[in-house]
Amino acid sequence: MKRMENKRVLVTGSDTGIGRGVALEFAREGAVVCLHYPHQPEGAATAVDEIRRAGGKAEAFRADFNDVTQAQQLVKDAVDFMGGIDVLINNAGITMNMPFEKVTLQQFDLLYNVNIRAMFFVSQAVVPCMLKQGSGAIINMTSGHSFSGMTEHTVYAGTKAAVVAFTRVLALEMAPRGVRVNAIAPGWILVENHLKVMKDLDLKAAARSIPSGFIGQPADIGRLAIFLASDEARYIIGQTMIIDGGQLSVMPNTGDFLQSREHQWGQGYVPGLEPRDNCPP
Repeated sequence: MKRMENKRVLVTGSDTGIGRGVALEFAREGAVVCLHYPHQPEGAATAVDEIRRAGGKAEAFRADFNDVTQAQQLVKDAVDFMGGIDVLINNAGITMNMPFEKVTLQQFDLLYNVNIRAMFFVSQAVVPCMLKQGSGAIINMTSGHSFSGMTEHTVYAGTKAAVVAFTRVLALEMAPRGVRVNAIAPGWILVENHLKVMKDLDLKAAARSIPSGFIGQPADIGRLAIFLASDEARYIIGQTMIIDGGQLSVMPNTGDFLQSREHQWGQGYVPGLEPRDNCPP
């Protein structure tokens, strides 16, 4: 039996990248899916067509998340189409890198409006429906940027760290009322935009830099989201699940994780240790 059979799912920012992949995975598991796109409909439309051709039910709706009223209207449109919402995937977000001193007020406002303010008010609009049903799951998409730093990402990282705190507190308010809230923090997930921006990207070399040995795909995030939305995750509340192929497990400034250590620590006080120079390769 499909795990999401007859579940009604809204995925924001699902015209491309992770959101599109998540929406398709939910549909494969039997969910009715509403996809959201901010401007151009093509990406969401092709996903809807793919779902329908496979025998599923889906629709796409437009909303500019820089405008809260449009974000709230998206929820109404989704409820009208599906008759309710069982799962909300708050995926919509904008990435930007810019040196701190060059960030403009317009750029700052746009990222905070889309990445956190819209998430807040979309969730607020969905919750009454879930409370009326007596159940529901909200999954917020954050990022590895919440836990480790990369230069020129002061704005983006700030919005994603806010998602982690928002998730934790909203989960406390909602759990006693039957709605579970968690977050997903993806590491490097290969999406179309990477190939557009990093035209000289060596995918094989990039894969070797990740402990898993490969770069994640949007479907990997979709499968984790399905688990968190299912009854199998009923005891997981207010958590941020990191899915990054082991990237955050690597300590900085320690060299290539694939290579053996050059130095032998513990000599003189741990039995059986010799300098690494004397050890066979």
